[in-house]
Amino acid sequence: MELENLIEPVVGLAEEAGRAILEVYSTDFDVQSKADESPLTQADLAAHHRIVAGLKSLTPAVPIISEEAGLPDFDERRSWDRYWLIDPLDGTKEFVNRNGEFTVNIALIRDNRPVLGVVHVPVRNKTYIGCEGVGAQLRGPDQTVEPIHVATSSSTPVRVVGSRSHRGASLDAYLGRLGEHDMVPMGSSLKFCIVAEGGADLYPRLGPTSEWDTAAAQAVVEQAGGSVVTLDGEPMTYNAKSDILNPHFFVIGARDRDWLALLSDSE
Repeated sequence: MELENLIEPVVGLAEEAGRAILEVYSTDFDVQSKADESPLTQADLAAHHRIVAGLKSLTPAVPIISEEAGLPDFDERRSWDRYWLIDPLDGTKEFVNRNGEFTVNIALIRDNRPVLGVVHVPVRNKTYIGCEGVGAQLRGPDQTVEPIHVATSSSTPVRVVGSRSHRGASLDAYLGRLGEHDMVPMGSSLKFCIVAEGGADLYPRLGPTSEWDTAAAQAVVEQAGGSVVTLDGEPMTYNAKSDILNPHFFVIGARDRDWLALLSDSE
């Protein structure tokens, strides 16, 4: 199936998962803890089951990795040339805190790169889409579709988005070297999307993330003209090693400054 033909059914799955999440969101839900002490709710599981079932029906031969289903052994997945990578509810802490900053993330990875990404924001009923050969777009609550693009030049002060739940000394040191800036804390993959639509110049991530946290939104950023690079300036890749942890990275919108050059004393 052509990538472009996958957009509508995948958006539909993300929206369906979003509705399932909001059903739980409106209740007095229980919160469990996973092995790594991160939170888990019925919303995570409801979204997972809907997305996996839909993708299996849509592309039966394409493997699926979901945060809520564990990670297949690398000996099995290293030979995959394409697979779905999903985070059914990204930003569970934001969900638990009821601030609306959580997303549904569905990505298609091909040859270690995200080539299709859908990021749905249930509370706002907005969907960000990035598809190779099509570009990046934002679908609003009324289903209007508009193309999006990263900022062509950085603002003064620089507009930075960062994690609401994870900060750390390395990021503080970097921001100190950056100079005048406006820092907007935000949860989930929304940070990528704000860069993709030109609302921020930069998202430096100098803390832990997993591949399912970033893949869909990376596709959106890249198709909007931005980049997601590791600290050595190389594009971030997927399914290239046994674990699923990402290296530290930068999401870059405006390209008129050498953002990585400021890292020397912050790492």
